[in-house]
This record gives sequence, structure tokens and C-alpha cells, in this order.
Amino acid sequence: MPIMFGFASQRRQMLDAELERLVSEMPQLGMVRMWIIGDLAMGRVTAESILDLVLIQETDEPWQRRADFWNIHLRPRVGVRFSVFTSEEFDSHSETDPLLIQAATEGELVYG
Repeated sequence: MPIMFGFASQRRQMLDAELERLVSEMPQLGMVRMWIIGDLAMGRVTAESILDLVLIQETDEPWQRRADFWNIHLRPRVGVRFSVFTSEEFDSHSETDPLLIQAATEGELVYG
């Protein structure tokens, strides 16, 4: 089987383009802040990398249903994981929740 090169750089372009689209559409849907975490934030994009996003949104939805809102309204064109917190959760759990710690220490704030 031949070795193929360039998939990681092509994937990075796809992720960057999707991130740009999402950042332009998400504020009018209620996003307050957003960080990229994971492969893209760390500069380790592979052919399988996804957009791993931590968002602040004011919502009454239970934790496990919050990402559904974003998937339904935005219909991501690449793999995206939405981890959604309220401002109150962010303030009270920013030093104990692993995703919030990762956003603060390794993430890249892209909105807010």
C-alpha cells in the first residue's frame, strides 16, 4: 500500500475553514466565549483530528443535551465536539473541571 502524504495539512485547512464558519455564525445563536482545545490548539493535527471546542452559553439544557443544539443549528462539515458550559459553571468549576483547565492552559480563545 503506498504511503500518502499531505492529509494532515489538508485536514488542518478543513478544520480552520470550519472554525472560521462557526465563529461567524455562533454568536447570534448565543455563544458568549469559545476556546479550541485538543489537536488543533496544540498544533498536532492528523488526518483524524476534529474541532474540539469549549463554549460558554447561557442555557437551561442539561449538560448531555447542550451539544445537540449546536449540531442541529450548525450542521458541522467536519467532526466537532462541543463542550458547553454556562458562565456560572465556568466561574465555579474553572479550577476543577478538566476541560476548563485544558481550555485555560492549552486552549486558544477564539471568541469572547
